[in-house]
Amino acid sequence: MSGDIAQPAKNQRGVFGIFIIFLVVAAGGAAYLYYHSDWRVPEQMKNLQNPVPANSEAIGAGMMIYMDHCQSCHGENGDGKGKKAEQLSVAPANFTDAHAMSAVTDGELFWKITRGRRPMPSFKNKLTDEERWQLVVYIRTFAPKPKPGDPAQP
Repeated sequence: MSGDIAQPAKNQRGVFGIFIIFLVVAAGGAAYLYYHSDWRVPEQMKNLQNPVPANSEAIGAGMMIYMDHCQSCHGENGDGKGKKAEQLSVAPANFTDAHAMSAVTDGELFWKITRGRRPMPSFKNKLTDEERWQLVVYIRTFAPKPKPGDPAQP
């Protein structure tokens, strides 16, 4: 009779083991999707225009902010190869990629800087709106938009 009682206990352990494996796989899948999904920027933010003019004053202010808050991950040249980049779970954006940067609006950059997404922190409470817009102006200097008629344009 004792053999009959041992059988259900074995089955319960097997079901429990499958449940644990399912949880681990589900958590891993969720983490993968989170870290590899793009940032869904609201349409209204995509259309925001930068109120800060792209002049030398704004570029200089943006550069100082970048050096203090962004350079360690995004790199001195904005190429995503800062000294902390290899330690991050997601590679920092490469601001020197002209093609990729031309597909991103100023409003999208501002929103991403404001909101953040792991491992990048939110700067909503660390920088003023004007400072975040100055940062957008400076980031744009890494991959300037090609001029109409520029032979380098595809």
